[in-house]
Amino acid sequence: MSQVVLFSIAGLVVFFIGLYSLIVHNHLLRKILAANVMGSGIFLFLVSIARRITGPHPDPVPHAMVLTGIVVTVSATALALTLLKRNYSDTGEVSLPDEEPRDGEGG
Repeated sequence: MSQVVLFSIAGLVVFFIGLYSLIVHNHLLRKILAANVMGSGIFLFLVSIARRITGPHPDPVPHAMVLTGIVVTVSATALALTLLKRNYSDTGEVSLPDEEPRDGEGG
C-alpha cells in the first residue's frame, strides 16, 4: 500500500468520524469540535492526493490552498465559539432547543 493511498484512507476515516460525531451529539461544543475534525480529515485527504510534479518536491499550490483553508477554519471556529458563548449567556444552555411548534403553527 502506497503512502498516498494510506493517507487518503486515513483522511476519509477522520472525516467520517467527525461526521458521525456531528450527527450524534446534541452539545454545541461537541458539534464545533466535530466540524473541526471533519475539516482536518478533508485537509489530510487533499494534501495526500495533491498532484505530484516530477522531482523530489510536491506541487506547492494544493498545499498553499490547504494552508489557506486552515486559516479560514480557525476564524470560523472562533466565530462559532463566540456564538456559543453568546447563546450560553442568553439562554444558559449549551445545546440547541428541541423544535416546538409556535403559536398558530401545527395542528
